[in-house]
Amino acid sequence: MSLRIAIQMDPLSTVNIDADTTFALAEVAQARGHKLWIYEPRHLSFDTGRVTARAKPVTFQRVADEPGLVGEETLLDLADDIDVVLMRQDPPFDMAYITACHILELLKGETLVLNDPEFVRSGPEKLFPLLFPEIIPDTLISRDLKSILDFRKRHKDIIIKPLYGNGGAGVFRMKEDDSNFSSLMEMFLERTREPMIAQAFLPAVSNGDKRVILVDGKAVGAINRRPQKGETRSNMHVGGTAEPVELTETDLKICEAIGPELKSRGQIFVGIDVIGDKLTEVNVTSPTGIQELKRFTGIDAAAIFWDCVQEMVAKS
Repeated sequence: MSLRIAIQMDPLSTVNIDADTTFALAEVAQARGHKLWIYEPRHLSFDTGRVTARAKPVTFQRVADEPGLVGEETLLDLADDIDVVLMRQDPPFDMAYITACHILELLKGETLVLNDPEFVRSGPEKLFPLLFPEIIPDTLISRDLKSILDFRKRHKDIIIKPLYGNGGAGVFRMKEDDSNFSSLMEMFLERTREPMIAQAFLPAVSNGDKRVILVDGKAVGAINRRPQKGETRSNMHVGGTAEPVELTETDLKICEAIGPELKSRGQIFVGIDVIGDKLTEVNVTSPTGIQELKRFTGIDAAAIFWDCVQEMVAKS
């Protein structure tokens, strides 16, 4: 089966061939003989009943300064010209992101879009876990200062972060005696009308933040992301170091708890974050980590993903 695949992604020039998950997904698809096009979200349009994208055919290659050879731009009708659209641009999860989800949702029943944009927009990374309060840290989502102060008083040591941020940006650990708390609250509350998320600090983060990859609701494998000394954040964007790790019984139970819901929502390629025995985030926008997973374990999550996609297309 040869598929026509359009990848909605960030600029090709930003790709790190040794770490980028979108690159790894594309590389495996290309090796299977699928035809690939790329476009950025700004090139997506709704035009009088048609969903189109100004896209370029691409041949991916493991060349650091030129990860892809692109052809001449063409206007694709994503319903007629394409079998699969991969929505892989990074957050922030802002109105531009949500609008792209709304537009791609119009392809339902004609072109397979992954992850399903209807549930990407209704289940952001830090909100989806709220469906499972028994397996997440004590969590507050609010912009009510009195509620935030009460949460801090109860837990004493907390993490505060933007509700729709990514990559560890804007994440702060606030201990009970931190004199910067009031200033930080002013900054958060003045910059946006959005709520923020606060969670009880998990000391287990010193041992790392586990990224577990799921495909079609089932755990495939995991890597551990260990923070730098003196750092709370373990995201690789901010200097966290990837290392091998085994899936524990607790990890598998978390995956078993959330897997059916992910599958029912069409969230086929997902990366969850686990600290100790707690689920902290469910990444459905552009989860990362599969190149590190393959290097450490030999598990090819990209191949598992495309096996699943090919089966879905064959059944449709």
